[in-house]
Amino acid sequence: MRGSERDLPVAGEFATPQGPAVSRQGAWGEMNIVLERAPGGLDTAPYFRGLPDDRCQCPHWGYVVRGRLRVRYADREEVLVAGDAYYLAPGHTTYTEEATELVEFSPLGAYQRTMAAVARNVAAAP
Repeated sequence: MRGSERDLPVAGEFATPQGPAVSRQGAWGEMNIVLERAPGGLDTAPYFRGLPDDRCQCPHWGYVVRGRLRVRYADREEVLVAGDAYYLAPGHTTYTEEATELVEFSPLGAYQRTMAAVARNVAAAP
């Protein structure tokens, strides 16, 4: 199985004050794959409001293709940069310190539940 920006459909594209963010997604077996581009300065914390602790509750495994992002947990922060493979445990938010591109894998079900809350928060944003 393979996927590229040409193959995976746009599942989310929205304007942010920092610029456009685009998420291309597909389901592969029991995993969801995401190719994501986000502008620098994007704080995802507001998108997770209403979830437990107002944080993403889905685990993610991925690779940073370009950029730099800060992962915020209740008790610590991690910085990921281009070339890093990563695991994000449930209970995080992110902040892109630079324009960022990543490839990410997440379990089906948990990902869709989280993205439903994100979609509600994006739709309600001014």
